[in-house]
Amino acid sequence: MLTPYQPTPLADFGRPEEARRMKEALELVERQLGGAYPLRIGGDDVWSEATIVSENPARRGQVVGTIASAGPEHATAAIEAASRAFEDWSRTEPEARARCLLKAAAMLRRRIHEFCAWLVYEVSKTWPEAYAEAAEAVDFMEYYAREMMRLAGAHPVTPYPGEENELRYLPLGVGVVIAPWNFPLAILCGMTTAAAVAGNTVVAKPSSSSPIVASRLFALLEAAGFPAGVLNLVPGPGSQVGDLLVSHPGVRFVSFTGSREVGVRIFQLAAQVHTGQKWLKRTVLEMGGKDAIVVDATADIQEAADGIIASAYGYQGQKCSACSRLIAVQEVYDQIVEAVVEKARGLRVGDPADPTTALGAVIDDRARARIEAAIAEGYSAARCVLSGGPAPDTGAFVPPTIIADVAPGAKLAQEEIFGPVLAVIRARDFSHALEIANGTEYGLTGSVYSRDRLHLELARREFHVGNLYFNRKCTGALVGVQPFGGFNMSGTDSKAGGPDYVGLLLQAKSITERF
Repeated sequence: MLTPYQPTPLADFGRPEEARRMKEALELVERQLGGAYPLRIGGDDVWSEATIVSENPARRGQVVGTIASAGPEHATAAIEAASRAFEDWSRTEPEARARCLLKAAAMLRRRIHEFCAWLVYEVSKTWPEAYAEAAEAVDFMEYYAREMMRLAGAHPVTPYPGEENELRYLPLGVGVVIAPWNFPLAILCGMTTAAAVAGNTVVAKPSSSSPIVASRLFALLEAAGFPAGVLNLVPGPGSQVGDLLVSHPGVRFVSFTGSREVGVRIFQLAAQVHTGQKWLKRTVLEMGGKDAIVVDATADIQEAADGIIASAYGYQGQKCSACSRLIAVQEVYDQIVEAVVEKARGLRVGDPADPTTALGAVIDDRARARIEAAIAEGYSAARCVLSGGPAPDTGAFVPPTIIADVAPGAKLAQEEIFGPVLAVIRARDFSHALEIANGTEYGLTGSVYSRDRLHLELARREFHVGNLYFNRKCTGALVGVQPFGGFNMSGTDSKAGGPDYVGLLLQAKSITERF
């Protein structure tokens, strides 16, 4: 019998032993930088003439690794390999599939600092952010393994005289997983292993900005016992590989996390029925947010400021759940702005391999240029209260930025920036604050800082987001504790890490025998 699921505790790097383990892992991984990695198709290494070079965003010119880049022929071969593997894998006992996840979770837990180090080098995560992501990957596997055991076998239905009736859940088929760079371990792991433990086979296309972490993860999963062809890895250009994978008639479902624009395109492509396709494809989409923290007149200002800083600047604001809007009622507006600015000034920007760093680099120079352009545009219509702090010139660094007096309908308050930029908006009162919070096309996360019970209950009813938090930050959902997914243009509200998620990747079969 398994122990009940519990989230993995986070590391305390203030402990000398924990810090030592992380430093040793960084040294270990640094010696492995610059390696070459293949595609994985049908259990085989596959090389291609085209390659993707992954560089450390915080150290220009430091190559993390080079991986083969898939073309259309590789994507097609991966789907065919997954289709062949599905015949046996779908008939494998659910408990056996779950044990592959439990084995992989145990392996990742033992090597957690090593995987943290890869996250530091490839996507510029600080030590705490890297550990939180690696722990989430462990949690996804532990949780989904138990979920599949719960869903296995026959499920009771309403008894009916003279008949035996049951309901069983069956796998769908070949699934495509398209994963983002901002959580290249946890999100890729969660989407892939949920699909696989359900009995499906997977063709995964990780982001070209984080393919090395993906390759290391797939090597671990294969070592944990997943058979050849069940998990296939084909990084490559979205225009060549992504569209083909989504549109292929042999694909049964698509799981995606990324931008609104790409998610909408996937939704449109997947809706088309092609020759030879005898099903409607399912889509499980998570497409970002424009998340807000609301502060009312009764809030603990310092507690709220701490939560805002953690939500806005954790991983440089490159989270779909990040706080990019602070909405404060006019009674405490100046007070909360002053507190947040003071705390943001104390954040150190630098190489995340250094444990004193609070903000690493953004993912690349293109992202940096895009973020800086959004900041410059925001200046023209609002009041900049913090920008341009000290930052190294060795990588794609953007210091924390705070722009106050932003109009609720302004571009800065409506569009996802995906960087360390906080727009501050003044509300007349709490009802007005909720109106502003709901005034975007997204609905992913939100938070309210208040000691007024009536305000909290009003927000519970009227703040329309998939993940709502009171008196805490709006990031850091825990697997199994806060199932994650949003409303409206934030996606299909598929609730990753929740009791409904694996069921999205299954189909129900009702069986009746009359005697």
